[in-house]
Amino acid sequence: MTARIIDGNALSTEVRGQLATRAAALKEKGITPCLAVILVGEDPASAVYVRNKVAACEKAGMLSLRDVYAPDIDPSVVFARIAELNADPSVHGILVQLPLPKNFDAEAVLESISPEKDVDGFHAENVGALMQGNPRFIPCTPYGVMKMLESANVPLKGAEVVIVGRSNIVGKPMAMLLLAQSCTVTICHSQSKDLAFHTRRADILVAAVGRAKMITGDMIKPGATVIDVGINRTPEGKLCGDVDFESAKEVAGAITPVPGGVGPMTITMLLANTLEAAERTQTRCAK
Repeated sequence: MTARIIDGNALSTEVRGQLATRAAALKEKGITPCLAVILVGEDPASAVYVRNKVAACEKAGMLSLRDVYAPDIDPSVVFARIAELNADPSVHGILVQLPLPKNFDAEAVLESISPEKDVDGFHAENVGALMQGNPRFIPCTPYGVMKMLESANVPLKGAEVVIVGRSNIVGKPMAMLLLAQSCTVTICHSQSKDLAFHTRRADILVAAVGRAKMITGDMIKPGATVIDVGINRTPEGKLCGDVDFESAKEVAGAITPVPGGVGPMTITMLLANTLEAAERTQTRCAK
């Protein structure tokens, strides 16, 4: 058996086309969806992510603003810029690229973003709303995973789900979204005993721990859906996920590749959140 590939590139293209149509409709009403991105420091990966996000915005017919600061910038300058963006009605989404330099309090920076413009979904108010089952913004990577499961017609109600990774960005919000769909969810982490015992009983396995090829084929239940959130580099410089794709695809029923899986959908759902924020602005203006 060879697993069916859940193609994130193809789904991303489809969803971005829909978003572009919605953005055009808003423009006809005088509102151009706008995302402001703040990058602090010189991390090469972060610079690539920001560049890709800005390009995706522009391709979808949205406006993007980009502020880039040196790593030794005084944090007060960044806080002041965030305050300006919060007050600007033409800006609908604000994103601060993580990680931040060590002289920054990342939590304080994220909390300074207006919850109504927190398109990453990291503000405590938005995290609480997600926990209560009434999210304002869904964190982009879990949002993308849910879209992929939907597009692949993966049954969710009653499914046994194992998530490897407990981060605030992926693992925890992923669990909340799947619980809301009546899944039975187990979260595993670095202190979990006998990880393979848990992963082998998963109908849906989400790997989001940041360790290259950690999940091997013998750790997967035959026919399971495997979602690989990890992005790692091999010693040869090639991209790979947290799942050993070659062995996993011979056991799984469906699997996401790396690259070309969850990654494209993460940026796509950032666009979706920005557009939703702009549409809410239009709704408020119409009242």
